[in-house]
Amino acid sequence: MQGMMMQMPLRIIEILDYAATAHPKGEIVSQRTEGDIHRQTYKDTYKRTAQLAHGLESLGVGMGTRVATLAWNGYRHFELYYAISGMGAVCHTINPRLSAEQMLYIIGHAQDKVLCVDLTFVPIIEALAEHLPEDLQLVVMTDRAHMPDSALDLLCYEDLLDGQADSYDWPLVDENTAASLCYTSGTTGHPKGALYSHRSTVLHALFISVTLPKSLNEGGRILPVVPMFHVNSWGLPYAAPLVGASLVMPGPKLDGPSLYQLMEAEQVTASWGVPTVWLGLRAEVEAQGKPPEALSQLVIGGSAAPRAMIDFFERQGVDVCHAWGMTEMSPVGTHAQVPAGMDLSFDERVSLKATQGRRVFGVEMKINDEDGNALPQDGTAMGELFVRGNAIISGYFNNPEASEKAFASEGWFGTGDVASISADGFLTIQDRSKDLIKSGGEWISSIDLENIAMAHPKVANCAVIAVSHPKWEERPLLVVVPKDGGPTLEEVHALMLEHVAKWQLPDAMEFVDDLPLTATGKVSKLTLRQRFDGYELPDAG
Repeated sequence: MQGMMMQMPLRIIEILDYAATAHPKGEIVSQRTEGDIHRQTYKDTYKRTAQLAHGLESLGVGMGTRVATLAWNGYRHFELYYAISGMGAVCHTINPRLSAEQMLYIIGHAQDKVLCVDLTFVPIIEALAEHLPEDLQLVVMTDRAHMPDSALDLLCYEDLLDGQADSYDWPLVDENTAASLCYTSGTTGHPKGALYSHRSTVLHALFISVTLPKSLNEGGRILPVVPMFHVNSWGLPYAAPLVGASLVMPGPKLDGPSLYQLMEAEQVTASWGVPTVWLGLRAEVEAQGKPPEALSQLVIGGSAAPRAMIDFFERQGVDVCHAWGMTEMSPVGTHAQVPAGMDLSFDERVSLKATQGRRVFGVEMKINDEDGNALPQDGTAMGELFVRGNAIISGYFNNPEASEKAFASEGWFGTGDVASISADGFLTIQDRSKDLIKSGGEWISSIDLENIAMAHPKVANCAVIAVSHPKWEERPLLVVVPKDGGPTLEEVHALMLEHVAKWQLPDAMEFVDDLPLTATGKVSKLTLRQRFDGYELPDAG
């Protein structure tokens, strides 16, 4: 027997429609590439989004058309998110930090017909111009007064809206219709496309709204440092208007002092981003002697947050939520909020927050051994992590070979992470499978060593990679960005011996001016391994 209920398709545009009526005072504050601060309410945004849809329609955008964006976090980028998907088209966000080869590949692979570009990135498009598809229409996300001089045929974003009706007959698309397309950073081979649907996007927004109420609440003011070109800013452009939280968009200014100043000026209550960003904010907090006045929560994801970073912000009175996910997961999969009623000391609470935490509703997890057998969730057994759920891809866009490989375990997605899951459901990522160090047949977690080293006061940032060893196969090398002259290897060893066995200690340490980053702001272990290829350890005996 089936229930007797109406069934309406879940559509992304309904979120903005709802925000415009239920949360009319919610706003988008944007640090614009033109240099000023811009403000508009969700109600005004909904009207402009309708005007934009009419403008895009005049360019031939319709059902299934791929419209690409190359832009910072800002109100125009937000409008594109909703107008494109609302029309039944597909919003393809492009990471400007990709190489020229990768950028051209995904534009071609996605078959983009329109590319909307922030002022900052016009030079990138000019450099790629002769390799771009001939029929690709280029729109610069600014007004007529700020249009750049260029040999290219560029359209003006605000001209598309000028004179258009501020209402639009949004089609009642099937909820499984494609809505947005995000590509992985392509650290191994070509980037792979994750094609999200209206259904998956709306459900993901609902899931994280329930899971992260300290950030996502009516009246909250959230600063998404995670870019809108990185997995749709972790779902914030959808979840924030859904709950009535305002968005404070930082534009291109992502350094510590700029973020601190914007947080203070706009009374930001929560901010989301990757660990490398929070290193800059931490330095500014130390310089100012206090955190931004209203800041109550940081959500840290993208890569493992060092325990020392969590410890620092917690001692400043800022709640830290360590989260984990992947592009393939929309992306949030877990959160390390401490469960209510847990009586923990400060150090115990920080240790729990340093794990990847419990699953978000709608995400199932399991760990398998090398033979594909499920392992117990006892906090000790380690295996490859597999996931499935309503906001997790079922395959890669137009890439059957990669899809078959990723979904080899009976429909579960293989993350490539080596992990353990405790009896009470807390996930701990031990390492990416390719970043684990195999020494004499035993595994060493690079993440564990990095987290400990980051607690040393003379370490600004660090990474641990495997280097070859004639006897032990691989041994760990610690690569450090030093502070105040940097530590000695013996000092780091003394700190690490409080937490790991002696045989796991790095054999050597090298100082560097900075660590290479991937297109998504993570430390590029691949680049480091290439840089130190053939490295000879002090004692190879």
